[in-house]
Amino acid sequence: MVVCGDDGLAHRLATELRGVYREQVVLVVPPSRRTPPQPMAGRARAASAALFGRMVTAVNRGTDGSDDTLVPDERVMEAAEPTEAVLADAGVDRAAALALVYDDDETNIRAALTARRLNPRLRLVLRLYNRRLGQHIEELLDQAAELAAGATAGHRDGHGGHGGHGADIATTVLSDADTTAPALVATALVGTSKVVDAEGLLLRAVERRPPRPGEVADPGLCTLALLSATSNDPAGAEGSEDSGDGPRLLPDAEAVAAATGRGAVVLEQVSYSGPPLPARRAGVMPFASLFSARLRWSLAGLVAAVVALAVALIVVTDDHPLHAIYITLLDLFAINDPAVDAPLGRQVLQLLSGLVGLLLLPVLLAAVLEALGTFRTASALRKPPRGLSGHVVLLGLGKIGTRVLTRLRELHIPVVCVEADPEARGMAVARRLRVPVVVGDVTQEGVLESAKIHRADALLALTSVDTTNLEAVLYARSVRPDLRAVLRLYDDDFAKAVYRTLRTAHPAALTRSRSVSHLAAPAFAGAMMGRQILGAIPVERRVLLFAAVVVDGHPQLEGRTVAEAFRPGAWRVLALDTAARGDAAGAEPPGSGLVWDLPDTYVLRAGDRVVLAATRRGLAELLGRRTRSPR
Repeated sequence: MVVCGDDGLAHRLATELRGVYREQVVLVVPPSRRTPPQPMAGRARAASAALFGRMVTAVNRGTDGSDDTLVPDERVMEAAEPTEAVLADAGVDRAAALALVYDDDETNIRAALTARRLNPRLRLVLRLYNRRLGQHIEELLDQAAELAAGATAGHRDGHGGHGGHGADIATTVLSDADTTAPALVATALVGTSKVVDAEGLLLRAVERRPPRPGEVADPGLCTLALLSATSNDPAGAEGSEDSGDGPRLLPDAEAVAAATGRGAVVLEQVSYSGPPLPARRAGVMPFASLFSARLRWSLAGLVAAVVALAVALIVVTDDHPLHAIYITLLDLFAINDPAVDAPLGRQVLQLLSGLVGLLLLPVLLAAVLEALGTFRTASALRKPPRGLSGHVVLLGLGKIGTRVLTRLRELHIPVVCVEADPEARGMAVARRLRVPVVVGDVTQEGVLESAKIHRADALLALTSVDTTNLEAVLYARSVRPDLRAVLRLYDDDFAKAVYRTLRTAHPAALTRSRSVSHLAAPAFAGAMMGRQILGAIPVERRVLLFAAVVVDGHPQLEGRTVAEAFRPGAWRVLALDTAARGDAAGAEPPGSGLVWDLPDTYVLRAGDRVVLAATRRGLAELLGRRTRSPR
């Protein structure tokens, strides 16, 4: 695996590939800077280059057995740009995958075009912020790979360990904003980042303590693992594998039933049970909201007056009801002939109808003005409702904040946003989703109070300035000590230090500090392993992988029932994707193409696509990949 980048995501991605997937990595980074790094306070993303020298030195300074250092047989290259010579020296022509995670989109695109020419069968993973451009780049590079693979199929069959599948030479374009949004949403809701995004459905791995005598534990969607069992720590909360039995991944039903006194890791769907905001369709306003209550009462009074006049006319003239209503409306709009020769009662009614018509004119004018004002302010930012509670306060509507806002509203979670820049890119999304927004600097007094922070359930500080996020969380802690807080910090080490300090200062509260590179690296690493990898969840010191696999071509799955395809300790079928097949067994959950309650007797067919959990070795065996052991 070759990783090229100029910030912390490249180093974190190399660590992920090495520690989770046991892959050999060549890391290409800019030359080390010998100037002292800038202060961390107020540092923006563009100023992160000063840390490269210190980070590369930390990566290369030896092997102490930790996951954050490179082993001796792995390479770290220093190059200003990923030119053709640099990529060739890094071994792109014989690599399985290449990740281009530079902060500049143009640099990544130029290097991807060069790499595709050097190795048409190379799996490419690009980091781009422009979604539309990323889709076009994916199609272009995939088309070039297919043409090159077709022209050289006779020479390459049987080599590379991939069997020539198109998915193994595909191009994947990712954005760190898109990949970090699910983890941030899950952290704000349930306090954990052990999350997998399966076809738009957020899943989390939850550690359960052993059930007490007479207590029935919630099984969740399935049991992923049994935690370590030791004499001092029967639930394995400390994750000790050196003593007692280590964690048992993907156990069968008999093992789960026999595991008394052991904690378990179960799979659950991320959901929200708090009070939601009133559901409103985007772009459609209720008719009652066009007019104020006073105006509606005025219109109702005029209608009642017209009905009373029509009834009086029927009584006085003994006319037909429809004709009487018609005559009343003509008198109301002053377009009827004067009733000079009519009886006195008819003349009085005509005068009263004209008086009601005079009163109708200002009411109609007020209705028009109110409707125009309502439509004009419909596109304006909404203010937080007066009785709002149990919501999520989101600070910052940049790239990360906008993606998180979209995911929160997809889960129907009430959100109040705080943004200092009225022209931020997320403002248009907030207007479209009709989300309340407080415009102001979060460091100023009264801004968080306007967002109803004292009645919120969680705070997501996702601005691009570390000190702003930290100050907002500390102030929110002073207002409400038990508030669940998640703050985005650029540097991973700084995020760990902040988390430990806040946890010590507020032991009863839930605080999480997340680095964007730390959250985005698993998605990029999964894409480098192949598009079928959905994510990875750590279980103590081991890892469970989640993958979407087409049954066709896998004798361990095709033609077997779900029970027969389950191999304890290796892989387990979790769900069936019904997006491509309409005749799947089971009921389809709302808004998802995945069926989780598959019966054990369901036979997997060639056209099925399943989501499964597997160990590293089990997935390598199932997909026909060779496994690597650390030297």
